Amino acid sequence: MVCGGFACSKNALCALNVVYMLVGLLLIGVAAWGKGLGLVSSIHIIGGVIAVGVFLLLIAVAGLVGAVNHHQVLLFFYMIILGLVFIFQFGISCSCLAINRSKQTDVINASWWVMSNKTRDELERSFDCCGLFNLTTLYQQDYDFCTAICKRQSHTCQMCGEKFLKHSDEALKILGGVGLFFSFTEILGVWLAMRFRNQKDPRANPSAFL
Repeated sequence: MVCGGFACSKNALCALNVVYMLVGLLLIGVAAWGKGLGLVSSIHIIGGVIAVGVFLLLIAVAGLVGAVNHHQVLLFFYMIILGLVFIFQFGISCSCLAINRSKQTDVINASWWVMSNKTRDELERSFDCCGLFNLTTLYQQDYDFCTAICKRQSHTCQMCGEKFLKHSDEALKILGGVGLFFSFTEILGVWLAMRFRNQKDPRANPSAFL
């Protein structure tokens, strides 16, 4: 059986959709981890990545069913929607990689001051840090009321802003890199689906039009 045959196209499309399912789960997991930090949840890109992950997971399931059953309608809509997902995912991934440290600092700083004192206190204890950035007079006020373990043990604590930046930067780089790399495989998925859709199933009625 040559690689361009029906069975080979079917197996390749099924394997590609399994990869898409794993990528979708990975995007959801990493984005949820970044969103779980609390501060980076204000970055709308994180929510966008989660949406792309869920959507890609659903499309992969539809593509897998369409490939197994050689379902013409499912494969048609699979090609159209996968092309749209590529455009959206490519844009979101580039946005993740384009956010510099200064922009992340602005977002974290804005989010910190709209939080309640209880939430800030919980974050300080969780990350074992005090205050956000030593840029305003409010930093000393945060530091004075800080209840993190590091303050009780050594009177000097790392600023929370530095720790938040480290985690948000890691999350954005992983999301952007993974999303950008696998977005190009979606073009391959569209081509495979188009090719497979126009092939005849050798087990079906030879006179059937596909």
